[in-house]
Amino acid sequence: MKDEKKAPKLRFKGFTDDWEQCKLGDVTSSYSGGTPTASTSNYYGGAIPFIRSGEISKDSTELTITEEGLNNSAAKLVKRGDILYALYGATSGEVSISRLDGAINQAILAIKPCIGYDSYLLMSLLKNEKKKIREKFLQGGQGNLSARIVKNIKLDIPSINEQTKIGCLLLQLDRTITLHEEKKRQLERLKSALLQKMFADENGYPAVRFRGFDEAWKQCKLGDVGQTYTGLSGKSKEDFGHGKARFVTYMNIYSNPVSDLNMVEPIEIDERQNEVQYGDAFFTTSSETPEEVGMASVWTGDEKHTYLNSFCFGYRPISKINPYYLAYMLNSQSLRRKIVILAQGISRYNISKKSVMEIPASLPSAEEQNRIGLIFKDLDQSITLYEHKLELLKRLKSSLLQNMFI
Repeated sequence: MKDEKKAPKLRFKGFTDDWEQCKLGDVTSSYSGGTPTASTSNYYGGAIPFIRSGEISKDSTELTITEEGLNNSAAKLVKRGDILYALYGATSGEVSISRLDGAINQAILAIKPCIGYDSYLLMSLLKNEKKKIREKFLQGGQGNLSARIVKNIKLDIPSINEQTKIGCLLLQLDRTITLHEEKKRQLERLKSALLQKMFADENGYPAVRFRGFDEAWKQCKLGDVGQTYTGLSGKSKEDFGHGKARFVTYMNIYSNPVSDLNMVEPIEIDERQNEVQYGDAFFTTSSETPEEVGMASVWTGDEKHTYLNSFCFGYRPISKINPYYLAYMLNSQSLRRKIVILAQGISRYNISKKSVMEIPASLPSAEEQNRIGLIFKDLDQSITLYEHKLELLKRLKSSLLQNMFI
């Protein structure tokens, strides 16, 4: 019987040789570090980043140590580009390429490939083995790994030229993922800052506004410019999961300042229920923490026979308010603080429609509302775009890891 060829499903053109199986310890050298005595202040606060197991993929560390701390402990130096493998605690089995020069403690194994072996490929192979290692040696996710266990991990490795090709591809893919993650974080930070600054407080003026707008904003209570209605009532579990009508889910409202029009569930048409309309706002009424009660979302759909879930109430403006302005005003930090104060309860917190309607709000002119609503709408669309790109990139990486390795 002919031996099965030891090669992955997907390869770069020109490579046909079998991959060689070996133990990690046969193709690398490795060592662990240690921790300087915590009670000796002279050992800490120096110029050497002190890498702990939860920081192996980061470009900065919470602690630094001095040369004295390094020389008087088992801490060991590593260089940017070394492979770092977490041995202890919740991060056991995690592996990364070090992003900085620093020192490691006893919970990390530093791995240096021998000549002819590519760091990025070995790191990727070890990542592929993480689930197997944790299942075999860390029952229930508890316990620690040892250097001996890691050095005995068996890996299938190609020639150095093929290693380099695969390693470069995965490195470029990881860099692209990191770049997209950072751009998404920047947009999220910008959105958070604008939510703090672009909505007026009781003085009637926001800290940041578009050029050309200088009038004070109108001060009112939410109840002055809108009225409430209830969600679904008189329903049993048999009424859900079928029918031509739809209802907006609790998690849709909890998760989205502007409701996801697709995040609805089927229910039978019932003319007795309140139908939602374009521009309506929804509020959650209960949560396990006061910080998460009264979460708001605005509906921008116009489909008939759409209702609101039983655990939220609706709010319909009686004055014309831009729905996107309303959505982000209700999620601004100043208004969220007012809602959190109203939460009542011990093990579970609730908020009433009446108390929400007493909350003071600020309304600019229709034109300024439109400008504010548009900038937040564009920001959310850009954040969503990066989320989708990241999802596709991570799927691509997962597929490559499955098909480019044995």
